[in-house]
Amino acid sequence: MGRAVIGIDVGGTKVRAVMVEVATNEVVDREVSSSSDDGPTLVDTLANLVVGLGDRTGHEVAAVGLGVAGLAHRSGVVHYSPNLPGLGGFPIGPELQEALGVPVVVGNDATAGTFAEWRLGAGQDADNFAMVTLGTGIGTGFVVDGRLLRGASGFAGESGHMVVDVDGPAHRTGQRGPWEYFASGTALDRLGREAAASGEFPWGVAEAGAVDAVASQHVAAGAAEEEEDALRILDGFCREVGQGLANLVLVLDLELVVIGGGLCGIGEPLRAGVEHWLLELLLGSEYRPAVRVVLAELGAEAGALGAALIATEVL
Repeated sequence: MGRAVIGIDVGGTKVRAVMVEVATNEVVDREVSSSSDDGPTLVDTLANLVVGLGDRTGHEVAAVGLGVAGLAHRSGVVHYSPNLPGLGGFPIGPELQEALGVPVVVGNDATAGTFAEWRLGAGQDADNFAMVTLGTGIGTGFVVDGRLLRGASGFAGESGHMVVDVDGPAHRTGQRGPWEYFASGTALDRLGREAAASGEFPWGVAEAGAVDAVASQHVAAGAAEEEEDALRILDGFCREVGQGLANLVLVLDLELVVIGGGLCGIGEPLRAGVEHWLLELLLGSEYRPAVRVVLAELGAEAGALGAALIATEVL
């Protein structure tokens, strides 16, 4: 068999791996397994996963890429990860490289997902675009002038933590008013519950069974049925997403925004709403080429695929 690279998206409770053949960029195998944030234990988990995929397929594993949420330094040390607090300061890249005897590249998971969408997905026709993942938080990655933006340390793309309201509510990070407080999947959960508590989303309460059980999926389900209150809640949410995107476009002059993450499943109502508010809130939008907003194409495997593609750069 030929040579392959393995990309791994390292999450707080599980890891998702894909094996990509170097010659064709085709996925030849995949696996999901549980994990922990204990550094040495995680190294063992990842090493076993890599060796197992290699043995199962008969491919020579030439390199490994890891995508980790948070500040993943170019050196392979994760400086900070809210989902993997036990990895703080741990040299996951060098340790795994020593265990496997092949190059290991470590980067941010959203940056890796951006690279995958650029090479294989919704961003293939763009040289300047942002990938925005809307989930528990907000992850972003950028392609600028035809190059993946990584930054001096590899930390580029932490846009979810940019402050959009200095007097806003406190986020779990301690910041006041960061973008992801208002525009993440967690935010849409909160908006749905707040509307339900104030009597402005009875459809959602009926679906969820209780006010406290209302969440983003009920807003999404209502919007799909064109339920009036759900559409209003979603529109307000899309405005918050659009506001942050407008800031990014002002800085980077983007031509395209790719929306991924868990909320991507809402589909066209989310895409259209975000595009509307982005163009509405973007200063000078009438003098600019319209910024397109599209949905991501690669789904949950984007981070692992991107990590694999990035790993090919060291071959």
